[in-house]
Amino acid sequence: MKILIVGGGGREHAIAWKVAQSEKADKIYCAPGNAGIEEYAECVPIGAMEFDKLVAFAKEKEIDLTIIGMDDPLVGGVVDKFEEAGLRVFGPRKNAAILEGSKAFSKDLMKKYNIPTAAYENFTDAEEALKYLETSKFPIVLKADGLALGKGVLICNTLEEAQAGVKEIMEDKKFGNAGNTMVIEEFMTGREVSVLTYVDGKTIKPMTSAQDHKRAKDGDQGLNTGGMGTFSPSPFYTAEVDAFCEKYVYQATVDAMAAEGREFKGIIFFGLMLTEDGPKVLEYNARFGDPEAQVVLPRMKTDIIDVFEACIDGTLDQIDLQFEDNAAVCVVLASDGYPVSYEKGFPIKGLEQFKEKEGYYVFHAGTAKKDGEIVTNGGRVLGVVAKGDDLKAARANAYEAIDLVEFDNKYYRHDIGKAIDEA
Repeated sequence: MKILIVGGGGREHAIAWKVAQSEKADKIYCAPGNAGIEEYAECVPIGAMEFDKLVAFAKEKEIDLTIIGMDDPLVGGVVDKFEEAGLRVFGPRKNAAILEGSKAFSKDLMKKYNIPTAAYENFTDAEEALKYLETSKFPIVLKADGLALGKGVLICNTLEEAQAGVKEIMEDKKFGNAGNTMVIEEFMTGREVSVLTYVDGKTIKPMTSAQDHKRAKDGDQGLNTGGMGTFSPSPFYTAEVDAFCEKYVYQATVDAMAAEGREFKGIIFFGLMLTEDGPKVLEYNARFGDPEAQVVLPRMKTDIIDVFEACIDGTLDQIDLQFEDNAAVCVVLASDGYPVSYEKGFPIKGLEQFKEKEGYYVFHAGTAKKDGEIVTNGGRVLGVVAKGDDLKAARANAYEAIDLVEFDNKYYRHDIGKAIDEA
């Protein structure tokens, strides 16, 4: 099979690495890809939002399967474009990707179908939002409705902070049009867990659990980022939690989308909060998480192409989805100053050492080739991943492995997976 992957970050590198293991994959392309993906795929200079060019390329190269890695093209309707051209593509259509594309839509869906989530209200008028806040309990959460690179969520501890947040999102448009509508949500406390699932429109199969670390600095301090590291599985995601979510969250969401005429095929990412009142949905994503994919896919035993095809064909119930009985930890190596401002273009040394170490991986998030060497080209540069028999071993291995890689301005959190010690 000829396969095209759309995207160019750490998630797409993990997907390309996994796809390359399939006996079905004869030739892999990636648009636009990155310096790490080049090891498995031929990278082509087409942007993820250049739908017409992507379709034309897929036709020209007679691509058998296109895999959409990123949220922007999914929400923008790239799958519809491919399907209209008679091309086989993995990912939800535009009318289903709204599950991630609009937080207001997803909250309304959960309310309508009794899927457990935080109490909330949606606002399109800043004055109304400010009025509502005057009668609210704090802390409280403000969310830009649309896509904001994982950063459009503000936790406000006081009325003053919340008022400033409304100005930031709705008036100053810090997150652009994503802030035209805003969700104000009750603040929930508990453990966060991420569960990625494969969906074929009617059947849903959860992958192994994971937990992300969003804040830039140790101790969950600093600004929200796209993710500074992950571990899998989560020790807090018990069999009891799984049974509850299977019944009241996962299948309920798939059925709700079908009932709304928005059949969902692809991946639903469930961001869960394990509250005192039981698990509740924090958010949905319509694709693999990044960096969750980097710890989940190395533990997946089933051929990923078989799973993608079953999701497209509506035969997921026939797939025996299996994961290794071990653990994985990912520590993101970032450019110091991320997520605000940072320098790029520094040479990266030591990457070749990962090829010799089994159970160790390095996934490129923001890299480029310059004069024949790999250099930093983003805020999140690399995801260093290690497996181990259990979470503590995987964590120790991952932190040992980050010393294999060197570049100027290297920055990382020292406490990824520290919650493991409290389990």
